[in-house]
Parts: sequence; C-alpha cells; structure tokens
Amino acid sequence: MPIHQLSETMINQIAAGEVIERPASVVKELVENALDAHASRVEIVTAGGGLNLIRVTDDGNGIPEKELALAVARHCTSKLSDDIHDIRSLGFRGEALPSIGSVARLTIRSRTASSGNAAEIGIEGGRVATVRPAAANRGTTVEVRDLFYATPARLKFMKGERAETAATSDVIKRIAIAFPAVRFTLAGADRSTLELAASDNSPEGSLRRIAQVMGADFPQNSIVVDAEREGVRLQGHVSIPSFTRANALQQYAYVNGRPVRDKLIAGAIRGAFADVLPRDRHAVTVLFLTLDPATVDVNVHPAKADVRFRDPGLVRGLIVGAIREALAGAGIRAATTGAAGMMAAFRPGAPVYDRDGSTSGHRSYDPAFRSGSANFDPARSPQRPLDMEIRGGFAESSQASFDAGAPLSADGRAGQSEAPEALLGTQLGAARAQVHKNYIVAQTSDSLVIVDQHAAHERLVYEALKNALHSRPLPSQMLLLPEIVDLPEDDAERLALHSETLARFGLGIERFGPGAVAVRETPAMLGEVDTQQLVRDLADEIADNNTTDMLKERLHYIAATMACHGSVRSGRLLKPDEMNALLRQMEATPGSGTCNHGRPTYIELKLADIERLFGRR
Repeated sequence: MPIHQLSETMINQIAAGEVIERPASVVKELVENALDAHASRVEIVTAGGGLNLIRVTDDGNGIPEKELALAVARHCTSKLSDDIHDIRSLGFRGEALPSIGSVARLTIRSRTASSGNAAEIGIEGGRVATVRPAAANRGTTVEVRDLFYATPARLKFMKGERAETAATSDVIKRIAIAFPAVRFTLAGADRSTLELAASDNSPEGSLRRIAQVMGADFPQNSIVVDAEREGVRLQGHVSIPSFTRANALQQYAYVNGRPVRDKLIAGAIRGAFADVLPRDRHAVTVLFLTLDPATVDVNVHPAKADVRFRDPGLVRGLIVGAIREALAGAGIRAATTGAAGMMAAFRPGAPVYDRDGSTSGHRSYDPAFRSGSANFDPARSPQRPLDMEIRGGFAESSQASFDAGAPLSADGRAGQSEAPEALLGTQLGAARAQVHKNYIVAQTSDSLVIVDQHAAHERLVYEALKNALHSRPLPSQMLLLPEIVDLPEDDAERLALHSETLARFGLGIERFGPGAVAVRETPAMLGEVDTQQLVRDLADEIADNNTTDMLKERLHYIAATMACHGSVRSGRLLKPDEMNALLRQMEATPGSGTCNHGRPTYIELKLADIERLFGRR
C-alpha cells in the first residue's frame, strides 16, 4: 500500500485510543477543563456507566461563541504559551474534545459572563456541525452520548456498568482532593449520588475535603507531612503505621495540583513505610509535590497520569525522608479503629472478625434476656453469670463466690500498689496487671491500655539493632577468592559509583575490567549468600531507583528476625517494674505502635468508651 495522508477523522480516532480509554477518562478530561476555567461548581451526570451518557456542567468562564469551532479542533488550546516547559494548567494538549467527538456524539453549550446568550456546537463521529444559538447559564455544559459508537470494537473491552461507575467516582475523588474550594456532585442512573461540598483552600479546609473522600477516620489516624529540599515542597498527610489498607488504592499523589499515578512516588512511599508495615498492607496517603514546572515533564503520555522528574533521586529522597521524619516526630500512636473494633466486639449481635478481617458469625444473644420477659429462664440462659443455685441469687452467702482472696504474688498484683500515680499522666500510663502471661493492662488518666508485650519488645529490639547498623560501618566477611560478576557495562558502572555506600553495609566491590565487578567482601550478617544474585539484584535496584535500598532492606530483615527471637517471649511473667520500663521505652521509641510485622502493639480504650459499654453515657 502506498504512503498516504490519514483522514482527520482517522487521526482523531487514533488519538482517542490513547486519551479516551473508558468513560472515566472522558470525565477526567472534561472536569479538568472545567477547573482550568476556574469553575467553583462541577456537576457530573452519567447513565449506563458513562457509555450511554456523560454530562458535565460547570459555572466557569465559558467559551466565547467565536472560539467554539476552535475548541473542537485538534491541537487548539488556550492553556499553553510558547514554552512547553511552563505548564500551569491541568490540560494543555488540545486533544481531548476532538478525540471524544471522533468516537461519540458530543455537544458543547457555553456562555461567557460578558455574553448575552449562549452558543452550541456538536460533533458526531468526527463530523462537526455549525455553531448555533442556545440557552444556558454562565459556564459550560458538555454532553457525551453513545461513547465508542463509532469504534464499536472498543466496547468489547468495557467492564460492567457498576465497575465503570466506580472508576468514574474514583476519578472525581482524586481530582476533588486537590480542589477543596470546588463543589463536586456525581449522579448516576441508579440514583446513586456523590456530593462533595465546597470548603476552602486553608489546611483545615483541605483536611475536611480529604475526610469527605477518604472517610472520617483518616484525619484522626494521620500525620502531617511538610518538608522542602532544593526548591521541591512536599505537603500532605500519611496514615500512622497501625492504620493500613489491603491495597494501595487510597494512596493519592499530586504534582503541582495534578493527580498522578507515578511509579517513583509509589516506590518512595513503600520505602518510607518498609520498616513499619507488613508486605501485604499499604499506607493511606495524600501527598502534594510542588516544584518548578520546568523540572518536571507532564507530557510523558497523552493521559497525563505519568510524570518524569529531572532529578528523581531528589524527589524520592525527599518523600522517604519526610515521611520517616514525620513518623518519628509523631511518637507512639494507636489507630482509633482498634478501639472501635473492640467496642463493636462487646455489643450483642456484633460480627466476630477473624484475623484476616472476614466475619465468622455473630455474638450470641438470648432474645428472652430482657427486662420484663415472662419467658426468661436464667437457668437456661447462655448469659447466666454463675452456675449457682438460682434461688440463692445474689444473697450474702452467694457473694462469697466473687471473693478472689489476696493476690498470690507481686506478678499477680502487677503493680497495683507499687505503680506511681504520676505515671497515670504518661501516654501509656501505669502497668496494673499482666493477663494470660502476654498482655500488659495499663491505666492512664482517661483510658485503659492493653499492650502485647512480645510485639512491643520486638519493635524496641529491632529499632536498637537498626540504630547499631547505621551508626557505624557493618562488619564484613572477606571472601577467600573474589567473586567475579559479569554485568552489562552500564550496570557495572552504576555499582562502582555506589561502591562507598555499599562498603558501609559490608559489601566490598570494585571494577574488574569492562562489564564486570569483583566482590571481595559480603555483609557478615547475611551469612552464606548467593553473591551473584545479590549483586544483580542491586544493579537492577540502582537502575530503577538510583538507590541501594534493596541491600539495606535485606539487612533490616535479618535484624527483624534477630529481634523477633531475642525479645520478651509470650508466656513470660513480668514484674511491675519491668512492665513499666517496657511502657516507658515504647513511649520513647518512634514506630513502637506496631511490631516488625505491622501488627499493633497496643490498643487504647478511652474511659468514655468504657462508660458507654456500661450504659453510663
């Protein structure tokens, strides 16, 4: 076939294949246009998951009648100057509207503040109609019907209506977090409505919008992050280690106000939480990066979800360092959801949760056990308190059953008299008892604290080992014969550049001719190690992230294993002074709210919650 010029419709359909992946992609492009037009209210209506109808209405600046035809032409935009590196808007490519119009039936109705009436233009499968007068308020309404009718093959790749609606809702939430002063509403054909009321751009207003999107629990279980390095500013909130999710869907990242899904940022978040979360749990984060537009490329992909930083090492280091510093500065905190789960477990009829979070039934409840029931028989009730003679009830002779006598030992008393009352004002309070030879029960001025002694001491030992690892170069073991590892020249050069850092961790390497390195020493902590695989994994890590964190994580894993086996074991009786000493160490150690495996080390139940359990409030 000879070379020929593609038709304008075909060009737009090819562009649509990159820009318009699914209905949520259309909503994203149209909402971004509304925000670039300084809208304070954006309303979205969908039908059929967005395949039948998408309507986006805003109260922004509007499009002048004479510019409507240009708005639906390719590579026409009002958002980009002559400098491609100075992008300060969400949209800039001038592809979205013509791409949508090439695969759907598109109508744009708009009116500016200075215009007496509105105007309308339509596109159907790439064919543009003439501009005509219309009636509308100030702002713009974009209506998209029969999405992908012109490219029916794409419809085969769409998911169900509920899945497409959920994807659209997620897009709105991600955008809304960055624009708290804008009111967003999303309505579907199933009468489901998402409404995010407008707030303001203050830190408090931003946190209110975050709570609207991520739930009321997040602000109470989050830490503020605010750091700056070499002109790059990082702000936002991250969850405390005991407040996690099973996936990374609630990790929101923004670059100059643009929602992104960036591999470097996701990897930096994982690295920052590596020591405090298990591998199958994920932190909840909202992070805003602000930097000079010239130092970040947002034109990597037509969907604009990927970005590329001029100095990725700087950005990654800032994120990891700022989050770790925030976690350390926040001290020890327990997730409020732990107390909520305990409260729910005490209530009759509450679901019983297994360790993986699934339910395995409900608390038993005798419907006859209520005041005034004529059918209630205490002898058969599962809630009967004691197997005693019913007629005796709670007479003086029966009360003797509750007399436990004097404590058998100091361990039994667990510091009831010895614990100084001054400790009640500390965060974890004064130890009052040890139950089941594993759990320390402590009292503060306004709460009850239950501590898992093994998990808590495991974290303390691990942090001490880490400090020892980083305070001086690690011991290494000399290889009898150097191990030669053949690598691509680029990988060998990268390893050589990081040789000083690797030496601090006990790995001694040097160049050995072109495309090879010689390994002369390995970290003593690792014991017998596959040197070839270790070096290749390090080369891959450096190529991807320009760091040697993989070796550090492997050493930390060894330290965590040593901490697990060297900490206070479950089943060991502790003296009152030992329990109080453990509580004081936890208060002084960052990250001690979770163990090395990510489980909580303690749960706090406020006095007000306890009083509600007993009907006092």
